[in-house]
Amino acid sequence: MSITTILTSLDNLEKLHRSLLRIAYDKTAVIKKGDMEGLDQLLKDEQSHIAAIMQMDSLRQRDVAQYIADQGRSGSTNPTVADLLSVAPEADKQSLEEARDRLLHAIHDLKWQNDLNQKLTYQSLQFVNLSLDMVRPRPESANYSKTEISGRKESKEQTSFDSQA
Repeated sequence: MSITTILTSLDNLEKLHRSLLRIAYDKTAVIKKGDMEGLDQLLKDEQSHIAAIMQMDSLRQRDVAQYIADQGRSGSTNPTVADLLSVAPEADKQSLEEARDRLLHAIHDLKWQNDLNQKLTYQSLQFVNLSLDMVRPRPESANYSKTEISGRKESKEQTSFDSQA
């Protein structure tokens, strides 16, 4: 196993994350418009991207584990790029760090955009609930109290004036 294969995996992961980021940007525009059909399609595209990312990441983990094993070291079950950096030759460390940093930057941007989309969705839901509350009539009491049936309403207030004094 070579570092080039792992770098290719990291580059592919970055491309998939950037593509997912473009979907997140599109999702923001669709949420602002209120286009539910468009949002549904984007969610389907997002799910296919997530499946591809998971598959690519499992390939990356397999490649990193194989590289670490080829170096005569034991690795974890989910090896990371940091694990790889500890055994990689000095000549390859810089390119691995750059690829890792690009991928982490793409993931950070994606997380920020998804947080924004979540907030926009929550605000839209609050607006819908507020609109429904304004349109929906308030239910009046369907039951009558005993005093309303007899035609008199008793006051529960006590006066502070004592007439017998």
